[in-house]
Amino acid sequence: QVQLVESGGGLVQAGGSLRLSCAASGRTFSSYAMGWFRQAPGKEREFVAGISWSAGNRNYADSVKERFTISRDNAKNTVYLQMNSLKLEDTAVYYCGAARSLAVQTTTGMYDYWGQGTQVTVSS
Repeated sequence: QVQLVESGGGLVQAGGSLRLSCAASGRTFSSYAMGWFRQAPGKEREFVAGISWSAGNRNYADSVKERFTISRDNAKNTVYLQMNSLKLEDTAVYYCGAARSLAVQTTTGMYDYWGQGTQVTVSS
């Protein structure tokens, strides 16, 4: 069992930055691929970024490439999402997920555990 707790969301102006954190419980964190997804009102949950167990591979949605960076610290059981140059369309609830996989996963069905989500609101 893995429990995930996100933090770091909030209200930010367009062009600003935020860093999300996701703290995981359990001693097997390093054996999970991790990912960030987001869900805007009335829309499905969509992939944002994913990272393999060793951080050797990372994958990003086209909409966030060059602006967002995913990273992980296995010693701290934490995964991060650095978000720069935020846009209005980045407004959503952001969820952290853990997948029983060593490779990056980009679909919600491949994830076994989810956090409760953290709201990110970008204003003009």
